[in-house]
Amino acid sequence: MGPSDDVLTSIEICAGAGGQAIGLHQAGFKHLALVEIDPYASQTLQENIASLEEWKWERDYCDVISGDVNHFVPIASGGDREPDLKKAQKYLGRPLGKGELHLLAGGVPCPPFSHAGKQLGKDDERDLFPRILELADELRPEAVMIENVRGIKDAKFEEYRTYIEARLQGGWATHPVTGIVEDFEGLGYRVCEWEVLEASDFGVPQLRPRAVLVAIRKDVLGDLKFVWPTATGIPVSVFQALKDSMKARYAPFKKMGGEIADLAKECHENWKVKARQAEEKKDFGVAPTLVGGSKKHGGADLGPSRAKTAWGLLGVSGVGVANSHEEGMRKKSWDRDLFRKEGPMLTVDQAAIIQGFPANWKFSGGKTAQYRQVGNAFPPPVAAAVGKAIADVLRAAHERDRRKAETAGALPGQVAPALADSADDLQGAHV
Repeated sequence: MGPSDDVLTSIEICAGAGGQAIGLHQAGFKHLALVEIDPYASQTLQENIASLEEWKWERDYCDVISGDVNHFVPIASGGDREPDLKKAQKYLGRPLGKGELHLLAGGVPCPPFSHAGKQLGKDDERDLFPRILELADELRPEAVMIENVRGIKDAKFEEYRTYIEARLQGGWATHPVTGIVEDFEGLGYRVCEWEVLEASDFGVPQLRPRAVLVAIRKDVLGDLKFVWPTATGIPVSVFQALKDSMKARYAPFKKMGGEIADLAKECHENWKVKARQAEEKKDFGVAPTLVGGSKKHGGADLGPSRAKTAWGLLGVSGVGVANSHEEGMRKKSWDRDLFRKEGPMLTVDQAAIIQGFPANWKFSGGKTAQYRQVGNAFPPPVAAAVGKAIADVLRAAHERDRRKAETAGALPGQVAPALADSADDLQGAHV
């Protein structure tokens, strides 16, 4: 199979358990590579791609690369090492070339900019903005999408944001390492601003603001305009999102009869009352931000004290994460999981609902590893909304260029090399 003008290709770094990948897939992008360092998250990606029919294209042509993105080699660089994209060559018919990829995306680690951390920014070893800029230089894709926490928009990071923008589109900025103000040539992109998008505006039953940067190559954008997605409607409440799964969790105990059935009915009703009451408040019964935590800390829970209090108002205990029904029955943990006075704890599957994952997407590893994958994810519906906005621009640009080529008497296949050539003209634009 060879490349098609109708297929929009993407490479995603720091892919996690697939939140952004799912959204971009729903927006019409086909992934050539998903790069993730966490072995459990990589396994999640591999197993879902292997089993889900809607991911058949990726099953044939996408490389899931489990490893450090700093060691990722997407295209031939003149060294001894071969590119990491193996399956992609089956689709392309050859190795990926510079300027041929449609989208480079990444949810680079948020701790350097998170309000929940020390906000070390560029001084944090987990800051991978430099790496995604290097990859943008190497690949010169038609568009770049970078997702991070809202904290990166804080005033203290303005200088660093300006540097990132200057690297992409040119301009004056302070180099974060040398401290010297430089006039950067840029990589040939136009930055379409940093936009903070609230997940609850896109059908996600959670208050989860995320900062997203979109940059589109200037020769691609031309006279077109990128339009940020707008809210899709009234927020979805936790009650609406979880009512079916809560009913299913309590149902087996209601069938047992006796005291345990009475207790199940009482606890289920208490949850419904609290969750419905929360719908009348200013947040419309939407959940607080889920947090995934880190490997340096203990087991999974639903966040700091303020978040736990907010979950309590929704009838949910935030002190931990419940076992699945099957695991709970084996461990006899229903008193802990379902029958607390404070309310039931969420299962991993319910946390995934709160993040907007599709029901058929499954997570690998133990409970804590699964929850961290879910809690650290970029909600798929938000990624889908941004991805569609990018896809609309790219498809419009391709149609515009096709018509120009036809008018000029060129064959359709002669258009793509021109884009690659324009990217090569910018080879020297680097730090």
